[in-house]
Amino acid sequence: MAQNRFHSGTGPSQRQLRVGELIRRTLSDVLLRGDVHDPELNRHSITVGEVRTSPDLKVATAYVLPLGGQGAEEALAALRRNSGELRHLVAKAMTLKYAPQLRFVLDETFDRMDDTRRLLSEDRVRRDVESDPEDDAD
Repeated sequence: MAQNRFHSGTGPSQRQLRVGELIRRTLSDVLLRGDVHDPELNRHSITVGEVRTSPDLKVATAYVLPLGGQGAEEALAALRRNSGELRHLVAKAMTLKYAPQLRFVLDETFDRMDDTRRLLSEDRVRRDVESDPEDDAD
């Protein structure tokens, strides 16, 4: 049975990573400069944490979060509403064969990091983490 090279479970290719990072930087610059003609979008300071591309580079998923996490749903709605203009602006700044379709999702990385820190600060977890492995062997 031939395995599909795009879904081999090995993770993104170097090209996907490189293009994703280029899109991330370009999208961040476009949002920082306020190039989109939407006052609602421009009133948000949006961080683009990561961009993942599909294997054919035709779809780019941007993981975004407004500064401070406030107004996340409104910012996400504004990004989605302006995805066509953002796609055009990103494509204009890059030299790709195709302008990728942009999708936007909330970046929950920071929430997970906070949850992990909170978990690791609990007394029972800290005791387990800091316990001496030789004490457990007795």
